Amino acid sequence: MNVKKELPHFYIGNSFGGQQEWYSRFTDFGMNVGGCAAITACDCSIYFEKYFGLRGLYPFDLQKISREDYLRFGKIMEPYLYPRWSGVDKLEIYLDGFGRFLKDRRADLKLSGWSGENNFYDSQKIICRQIDAGYPLPCLILNHKEPSLQDYVWHWFILNGYEIRGEKFFVKAVSYGVGRWFDFAKLWDTGFQRKGGLILFEI
Repeated sequence: MNVKKELPHFYIGNSFGGQQEWYSRFTDFGMNVGGCAAITACDCSIYFEKYFGLRGLYPFDLQKISREDYLRFGKIMEPYLYPRWSGVDKLEIYLDGFGRFLKDRRADLKLSGWSGENNFYDSQKIICRQIDAGYPLPCLILNHKEPSLQDYVWHWFILNGYEIRGEKFFVKAVSYGVGRWFDFAKLWDTGFQRKGGLILFEI
């Protein structure tokens, strides 16, 4: 059985969503090095205003999202999910920070966490349920044993698609301005005791 579901997203120039690398290492070092959580929150805010009509989440031109406006938006989001020495390394920090942003904008969007300690099969079901409902999922990976995933270590990114290929389950990860498909079993099994997890949405 093959099943594939991808959510829409948005481009900023040639970039699939925003990028923390757009921030200067000299003037915005924190966002450049540790702004991945804020970037996923920015992308999700734009997504929910663009595709679900939740107003007040993105304060600029939604029809023409420019890199300059996105950089300004990231600075608005930064105080809520500010880069810190250890990063936004717990789901609770993300839930608190993004939750305050949504509350300040009176957005009817609920957040909850899904621990990386949950097993593969339950996590696969929750991903399918969320994406089938039209909700992207911010995902946190901390340490990982797989060398090919080093760009996603200690990193927040967005899951916005899944594909069932026979016995295997793949997810589409949005980060660094691109969408990449990963074998979810490999992604979820980090090989380390301390886990990240997923952020779930509900309207």
